[in-house]
Amino acid sequence: MLEERVYERLSRLALAMPHKSSLHMAGSRKSLHKGISAEFSDFREYMPGDDLRRLDWNVYARLDRMYIREYMEEKEAVVNVVIDTSASMDFGKEKKSVLAVELAAVMAYLSLQSMDRVILYDMKEMQRPFPVGGGKNTFAKVLQWLEGREFYGSCDMLAALKRMPRRGAGITVIISDFLHPAMLEEQGTAFEKVLKFLSYCKQSSILLQTLAAEELRVDMDGTRNLIDMESGKKLRITMDTAAIRSYEKELEGFCGQLARGAKRARGTYVLCDTGKDRNHLIFEDLRELYDI
Repeated sequence: MLEERVYERLSRLALAMPHKSSLHMAGSRKSLHKGISAEFSDFREYMPGDDLRRLDWNVYARLDRMYIREYMEEKEAVVNVVIDTSASMDFGKEKKSVLAVELAAVMAYLSLQSMDRVILYDMKEMQRPFPVGGGKNTFAKVLQWLEGREFYGSCDMLAALKRMPRRGAGITVIISDFLHPAMLEEQGTAFEKVLKFLSYCKQSSILLQTLAAEELRVDMDGTRNLIDMESGKKLRITMDTAAIRSYEKELEGFCGQLARGAKRARGTYVLCDTGKDRNHLIFEDLRELYDI
């Protein structure tokens, strides 16, 4: 897990929330509903039964008409964090699974300190969400749940995301290497439909693509037997300069496709390299996610 000083720096940040919340629990996000928080919203004419303490007497003195001051009510938002726990995520000298857990912890911590409700999902067990609320004092529960994740087997990413309940406006964070067959077929059009649907449901999508340093910077040479970690299929390939260049071109195109798909759905895409210094990754590469 990340060092305590990382969370100390995170305490000064918050996740940007493009949509106003529509939930009915108290929090620190601006809501669609009117309430009695400190931030002024609008005036409206007095109606019988209104709280007389909210009358604006200065307006009454000038216009001889009674007006109520309305304020934005602060509500909690929902932040869904979905983690890909398939076997491919357990690859690398510095494993993608470790980075995925750390990124999930960062997203949860930022959300909880804003008094948002966090719902954690294991992509293989979408029917068993883990909701956490009540501020950052409950962050220990998040860490305990994350430490219990096991990365093995395979999962259907598209089917998993379609099963996720929509709980009002908020954010959906998807942490994965996105190396799934459905992502590679038809240029990812099915995945784009999922992102657009999330946008329609007022869910702002954040795609955190975790890739191992060995996947981003291939230095193998000679003839190798490659084994798919999920299906067990084998591929014999000769790694030379031409093969590496071809791979790098395909990978660049794939990552670009994810970034463009996220942008079209009004979401955000960030490539997360396991070989990068964690402080640089969290406070520089993820900077566009923060409300600062």
